[in-house]
Amino acid sequence: MVRTPDRPILHVETTELTSLNALLVDDDHVFAHRLGKALQERGLNVEICTTIERAGAVINRGCLDILITDLRIGDDSGLELVKLCKEVSPNTKSLVLTGYGHVRAVVSAVKLGATEFLSKPADVDEILEVLGIYSQQGETETPCLKSAEQVRWEHINSVFAETGNNISMTARLLRLHRRTLQRLLSRGPPRG
Repeated sequence: MVRTPDRPILHVETTELTSLNALLVDDDHVFAHRLGKALQERGLNVEICTTIERAGAVINRGCLDILITDLRIGDDSGLELVKLCKEVSPNTKSLVLTGYGHVRAVVSAVKLGATEFLSKPADVDEILEVLGIYSQQGETETPCLKSAEQVRWEHINSVFAETGNNISMTARLLRLHRRTLQRLLSRGPPRG
């Protein structure tokens, strides 16, 4: 269930890592829901917020082990949350996710107390590995890296499928013009 402004924050407990409390902050409802669900499946207690204000209230309650926040949340910056989290709970690990992998943003995030910084889209196992919670050492094969175009295509298609193949809704969620989205979908997946 994606938390909308009139719904409560999602909180789910599972069995393996239930001692770890995570806060996931992203204004992209589809992305937040998918990542939150994946974190829950790995055994974390997850709360999802889509606004700075709501996330700030959760941080002020304390008892957070992990903060995962987008760099941009609406017109606000997720770095505000990193700073608040560092003040309230200095031992909390903070991960900043962004589609804008600028060096200046990385430097600012680290200065404010972020433990890690990853570019979107980031795989849940990669996030947990970077945070030192989960290791992919058991894998025998080296994972095949996908091109940026392939990752973008997969993300667009997953959002499109989750909206029931609704072009208008998908375009709004992805912040694309409707015609641009139609052209991207009609081209098909990238080659290679």
